[in-house]
Amino acid sequence: MGMKKMVVIAGYEAVKEALVNNAEEFGERGILKIFKKMDNEKGVVSSKGENWKIMRRFTITTLRDFGMGKSTIEEKIIEECVHLNNHFASFKGKPFETTMIMNAAVANIIVAILLGKRMNYGDPQFKRLLSLTNENIRLLGSPMVALYNIFPFLELFPGSHKTIIKNIAELYDFINRTFVEHLKNLDENDQRSLIDVFLVRQKEEAENSHSYFHHENLTKLVRNLFSAGMETTSTTLNWGLLFMIKYPSIQEKVQEEISRVIGSAQPMYSHRVQMPYTNAVIHEIQRFADIIPLNLGHETTKDVTFKGYFIPKGTYIIPLLTSVLRDKTQFEKPDEFYPSHFLDFKGDFQKKEAFMPFSAGRRACAGETLARMELFIFFTTLLQNFSFHFPPRETEFDFSPAGGLTNAPRPHMICAVPRN
Repeated sequence: MGMKKMVVIAGYEAVKEALVNNAEEFGERGILKIFKKMDNEKGVVSSKGENWKIMRRFTITTLRDFGMGKSTIEEKIIEECVHLNNHFASFKGKPFETTMIMNAAVANIIVAILLGKRMNYGDPQFKRLLSLTNENIRLLGSPMVALYNIFPFLELFPGSHKTIIKNIAELYDFINRTFVEHLKNLDENDQRSLIDVFLVRQKEEAENSHSYFHHENLTKLVRNLFSAGMETTSTTLNWGLLFMIKYPSIQEKVQEEISRVIGSAQPMYSHRVQMPYTNAVIHEIQRFADIIPLNLGHETTKDVTFKGYFIPKGTYIIPLLTSVLRDKTQFEKPDEFYPSHFLDFKGDFQKKEAFMPFSAGRRACAGETLARMELFIFFTTLLQNFSFHFPPRETEFDFSPAGGLTNAPRPHMICAVPRN
């Protein structure tokens, strides 16, 4: 790409061999110009080397301490389901568009971890943060940004890259103001958020001039987690509702399983083991929606011979996730929405090694456990309480993605009809 060496790796076997079997050699982050400009190789998404190792370790440890994979975070998701259900019910079965409300509900889970509180859906500041993040995700996949990554001199000219940087500056301004509030009220014996934990660690290492717990890493980390913690999960849920509308027999079968296993009780993450069909449908939504088709770039850490080809150190690697999730050798009907991909002949749920929506290896999504819990509880709760339909006089959606860094659906009006 431009003057930069680039290799695309396609198909389940090749991607697995690179990211899992040769995790060390293919484990560095490949950073395009726009991401360098946004994060300056700080935080956790676009950092490298020791900075990445320490920030990733801190992120995973802190997410676990605040309940990732445990009942404490499940309680926050369930609480958020109440707000989401009430909002859906307020439309009384009339058509509405779900993108921003789903973004807000999912974002509130990571916001609770980052800030120690949830935000109201109507909060103007919250809506602005969501809007800035959505716009950046869309613009990161634009042709102008692709050209900017190849020809950095385009920085001198107007374009989408300028809008992204302006949006990032506004996001960082909010984050910095938030830090000031947290510092004012910081209690080392009562750390209520990830920001608090980081600030305490920063104080502990104040005498260490080589510490990675500095202001820039914190601002970048918070923005990384806010964006990543919202976008992919909310986009998956939005696709899920559209698929349920398109395939009403699948929706009915999910609802039948919910009624049989859960009834009117609150869905819990532990229910998934008793609900193979619903679990399979959620996995198929993730596979078929193919949220991050190109993955985030990797980079070789040393010279490596792979599949008979010599790849020099520092080569930009694209592990093509779309080629894994639609690999004909791994999925019977890769180009169809087919939940049976994740069911065995007895109807029990079966895992697939080629199921890699969170990527794989050293750079796999740090919040995978949280995302899985969110997807199951949000999706199951919505299907328990509502049946989803086309608006009046509509019988089909345009399922081509909206365009951007992720494969988000185009905005569609849907009807959520309360169930008895």
